[in-house]
Amino acid sequence: MRAIIPVAGIGTRLRPHTYTLPKVLLNVAGKPILGHILDELEEQGVTEITVIVGYMSELVEEFVTTYYNFKTTFVLQEERKGLGHSIWMARDTYFDDEPVLIILGDTIFEFDLQDATKDGISSLGVKEVEDPRRFGVVEKEGEYITKLVEKPEHPISNLAIVGLYYIHNTKLLKESLNELVEKDIKTRGEYQLTDALQLMIDKGEKFTTFDVDGWYDCGKSDTMLETNRYLLDRKSRTADIPETIIIPPVYIGSGVEIERSVIGPYATIAQGAKVKNSIIRNSIVGDDAMVTNSLLENSIIGNEAILRGHFSQFNVGNSSEINTTK
Repeated sequence: MRAIIPVAGIGTRLRPHTYTLPKVLLNVAGKPILGHILDELEEQGVTEITVIVGYMSELVEEFVTTYYNFKTTFVLQEERKGLGHSIWMARDTYFDDEPVLIILGDTIFEFDLQDATKDGISSLGVKEVEDPRRFGVVEKEGEYITKLVEKPEHPISNLAIVGLYYIHNTKLLKESLNELVEKDIKTRGEYQLTDALQLMIDKGEKFTTFDVDGWYDCGKSDTMLETNRYLLDRKSRTADIPETIIIPPVYIGSGVEIERSVIGPYATIAQGAKVKNSIIRNSIVGDDAMVTNSLLENSIIGNEAILRGHFSQFNVGNSSEINTTK
């Protein structure tokens, strides 16, 4: 099966980090967000992927080709006009008679592909949420979806579409996406995938849903830290370091240097980072960053950033330097 992964977005809500890295390459629990997604796809038996790139595309392509052995096609989306437009750009990479899995590139999932594909018909991953106004939502009659609405002001249900789409009838998906673009059908100024899926439903395509309990957003700094905590609870990586206290769960990357510090709980110290005389908890310290004489909590420190001082919370982009010592 082929998976389509759109990762062309700029990630404005994660600035300053996304000034120098695409958001899908930001580190969570010791690995880029996209790495967690591709690991899951490997475990599920997916062998071919189409990655829709845009912002800093060369970095995404380098990461995928260096660390993974998927049969990979990259599609450049120069103009970002919505998720529907993104999938439309990739229309020549999937085949009319083969199902595809569409999976958003800024969210980490845990799901059972067999559950999504067991009935041999199209199916959308959903999760019940308290406030569905930020999401696409589904309305069902019995087992089948009757209506999809993108970010409704007055939600028709609390079943949110979480960004996993199993499409059995790819020929009809292409036709519906073509119709959106040719007739310039937009919602909130963009070509929406949910609108194309609704066209498929209106033309008789049956859609069911499958539950996705593991759904972890990385779209903002606070949700990145929440996801970091969850992943560390499941799988941590620690080390014995002299004159340093490690409070699990943590992730200590390779080549890390730590002196006279307290690390954890819920701290990720990525590879090559240096930490000295500091306390770090519920935070992410990026590759080759340096933190000295600091108390960090609820903080994200970018790759190669340098932090010296006594503050308690930071959001520091890559290759930055903050020095508060006197």
